[in-house]
Amino acid sequence: MKYIILIFALSLTLFSCKENKEQTEETVAVTEEKAEESSKYQSFGEKISDENVVGHDVMMAKYNKMKPGDTTNIKFVANVKKVCQNKGCWMRLDLGEEAESFVKFKDYGFFMPKDIAGQEVIVQGKAFVEHTSVEDLKHFAKDGGKTQEEIDAITEPELSYSFISEGVLLVEK
Repeated sequence: MKYIILIFALSLTLFSCKENKEQTEETVAVTEEKAEESSKYQSFGEKISDENVVGHDVMMAKYNKMKPGDTTNIKFVANVKKVCQNKGCWMRLDLGEEAESFVKFKDYGFFMPKDIAGQEVIVQGKAFVEHTSVEDLKHFAKDGGKTQEEIDAITEPELSYSFISEGVLLVEK
């Protein structure tokens, strides 16, 4: 009888330890998965997610339907073409077909690294179309590292696809 109770107690202990080990392994796996997801991006500005993101082609189609003064709140993914080389206070995102979106950051609340040209980002905020003055175009050209000759060649305002970003996710290399 003692042996039966001893065997029963021993088997109970073994099974309970095995169950805890499996739960611990599952918890570790889930924790590692979440850490892997969050490490895919470097975040700037307000915290945003990578859910409900449209591609740069969809964004371009939306811009094409907009007139100056129209706005839309959206989140899209695109490659960085240029970044302000002065302090990272703006960037230009590739929309395809030689078009780009000029992105500034809400209330100048954050800046981007100056060496991210060619990398993929997700931006969330307000898209709009506006006329950009010659003065502003020259300022942006100077910040973008253009030569004085290129800056002086700017003589007319242009219609710009603009974006005020609340937050940015920079895809980790």
